[in-house]
Amino acid sequence: MSAAIPPGQAATATRWRIGWPRRVFSQVLLMQLAIATGVTVLATGLFLAPLSDHLDDQAMRRALAIAQTTAAEPRLAETLQHTRPTPDGPVQTEAERIRRTTGAEYVVIMDRRGVRWSHTSPGEIGKHVSTDPTDAIEGREIMEIDEGTLGRSARGKVPLRAESGRIVGAVSVGISYESVRARLVASVPEMLAYAGGALAVGALAAYVVARRLQRRTHDLAFSDISALLAEREAMLHGIREGVVALDAHGRIRLINDEAQRLLDLSPEDTGRPLEAVLAPGRTTDVLSGRVTGADLLTVSGGRVLVANRMPTDDGGAVVTFRDRTELERLGRELDGTRGLIDALRAQDHEHANRMHTLLGLLELELHDEAMEFITEAIGVHRVTAEQVTERVHDPLLASLLVGKATVATERGVSLSVAGDSLLPNRLVDPPGLVTIVGNLLDNALDAAVGSREPHVEVELCADDRTVLLRVSDTGPGIPADRRDVVFTEGWSTKEPPAHGKRGIGLALVRRLAERQGGSVRVSDREGGGAEFTVVLPEALAEQPAGAPLTATGEPR
Repeated sequence: MSAAIPPGQAATATRWRIGWPRRVFSQVLLMQLAIATGVTVLATGLFLAPLSDHLDDQAMRRALAIAQTTAAEPRLAETLQHTRPTPDGPVQTEAERIRRTTGAEYVVIMDRRGVRWSHTSPGEIGKHVSTDPTDAIEGREIMEIDEGTLGRSARGKVPLRAESGRIVGAVSVGISYESVRARLVASVPEMLAYAGGALAVGALAAYVVARRLQRRTHDLAFSDISALLAEREAMLHGIREGVVALDAHGRIRLINDEAQRLLDLSPEDTGRPLEAVLAPGRTTDVLSGRVTGADLLTVSGGRVLVANRMPTDDGGAVVTFRDRTELERLGRELDGTRGLIDALRAQDHEHANRMHTLLGLLELELHDEAMEFITEAIGVHRVTAEQVTERVHDPLLASLLVGKATVATERGVSLSVAGDSLLPNRLVDPPGLVTIVGNLLDNALDAAVGSREPHVEVELCADDRTVLLRVSDTGPGIPADRRDVVFTEGWSTKEPPAHGKRGIGLALVRRLAERQGGSVRVSDREGGGAEFTVVLPEALAEQPAGAPLTATGEPR
């Protein structure tokens, strides 16, 4: 049975257990140190492994070269043929001289029978060699690592030839294998020093890289980074605001779910150039940065979007979108409601004045004058309403013009509809045109007040599916150098009110006109004043083919 570990010792063991570090800096440093150490050890091993074979080859070639030099001595073959193998003979003397000079372990000279004529040990002279000399005696040169009487050595064997070329013996030279191993062992410390230097450089580089990574990751753990990425994905795809990230080359790096909905894109568009997934237009110009500014309005797929673009350090940008479609619709409805309230207020004020006048005439018993006053007042309103409804068949727009006529009367300005005006009841966006006409009439009334003969004229014409709108006034007009800036948001000739700001009416007119593919411009009115012209292509719905027409040209 194994002994149970006391709870106190188990807690201590758990507390001192060495675990894998959590910080990115520590993990990267350890991994890079392990890689550098492994590469250094592998490189050292790969270098030392062939070094032994290389040293063996060098030793064998050296032994062969010494044997060839010895066999090239002309007197050695002649002496071998005319003397006997003795420890103090001339062959032994010459062989020992060569051995001491070259540092070889032995220089053995043998005859054709394999009998030694020289040897490091004089007692071996006259005996047969311990290895087979057949190859060398037959004329072949040999290099090998072999065992002999002196142990393991690197050998070189060559034939010994007389002047006539006849083989009379052989020369065998040996290099001690211990010297080869000593050279190998002697080179190891130097190799380890180089390996240690390379490892130190690798460790320093690993530390520098890890420190840089630590600064870039704010010393977070991998688990923290993973959690942040998960939270980022959840936030980007969960918020109700479109987000598009672009790189320095205009390619889409990221697009969240709301941006896909607002821009009619798909996840497969990630990585593609912006111009390849969006049609040319203001939306593309805003995303690419060709149009700059804050809270830029753009229209995409019938949606009114507010965009903001923020450049990034790498040359790209992050663009955010907010859907303002419902807000714009509510704003237009508010503009119409405000116009209706102004008209009712003006009518109430005018009605009160007329009632006071009528009461005074009755109290003065001027009954005929009272009858004439009532008839005239009712007739003016009836004529104005009839003129509008005869020329403008859209009920929203007609109601606006009737209401503005009442406001104009209260402010001392005459408002009329041009005689050649004719607008059928086929508007594609009636609230949009109501907003355009209402803002232009408000500006025209403000400009005409105070002129010598204050007058505002509205002309509404239709050509196939195009609507042409002209609003002219008898005001001071707009200088030629200011006609390009009057449609800029925030620009106005009047003092801003205490509760808000001016300079948004004409900017809204241009924005609504351009959203429908139209245009707006301002010019001088004949006789003085300003004239605003709005052209709205395809502002009318197509007339059903074969539909019967009424007396006014409208389909039943």
